[in-house]
Amino acid sequence: MANQLTLDLALPPPTYAREDFVVADGNREALAWIDRWPDWPAPALALSGPTGCGKTHLGRIWAVRSGATVMAGRDLEGKSVADLTDLAAASPAIVIEAAEQAPERGLFHLYNLVRERGGHMLLISGEPPARWSIALPDLASRLRAAPAVAVAPPDDELLGSIILKQLADRQLHAGAGVVQYLVSHMERSADAARHVVAGLDRRALIERREIDRRLAMDVLADLAGAS
Repeated sequence: MANQLTLDLALPPPTYAREDFVVADGNREALAWIDRWPDWPAPALALSGPTGCGKTHLGRIWAVRSGATVMAGRDLEGKSVADLTDLAAASPAIVIEAAEQAPERGLFHLYNLVRERGGHMLLISGEPPARWSIALPDLASRLRAAPAVAVAPPDDELLGSIILKQLADRQLHAGAGVVQYLVSHMERSADAARHVVAGLDRRALIERREIDRRLAMDVLADLAGAS
């Protein structure tokens, strides 16, 4: 029953606040580009990296900073030039998640419209545009001219810092070796860290247990069984 309860309780959505972003060597350059805006050398910045590295968090930080509209690449499907013109007019700053999934002509027209208005786009994807399969030469040339920055997956130090921050935010104390154990055995992403700490919190509360390595093992086993 306790195990079922730990999985049934909903995880609060991430805040994506600037103060919740943990800076490390693997994301420092990307954050510097976000902070450099609007002094970008091109209308677009391409931000890439593996799942869970913090790309979305960086995108939301820039969206708050720039007042950007946030959308997915596939949201451009079926949009006419008039639709894109309205979008560019209403949104001088645009974040496009999974930008590699955007229709090429739609992305090409939107890029030109944003550039004409002096706006900016943040293109977020798993791979940099240089590795996309782009059939439209004019789009390829524009994206090649845009700066591209990669975000590395969390290393041990960053992942440990994220776990410690999640524990502190929940006012939880972990026993000796818990964080090191989790870093060595869990999925390497910030989102996974949120789920693990939430699981520790729930099971510790429901079962009235200390947060020790045994509890950490049980929570990782719960999460592995639920995935």
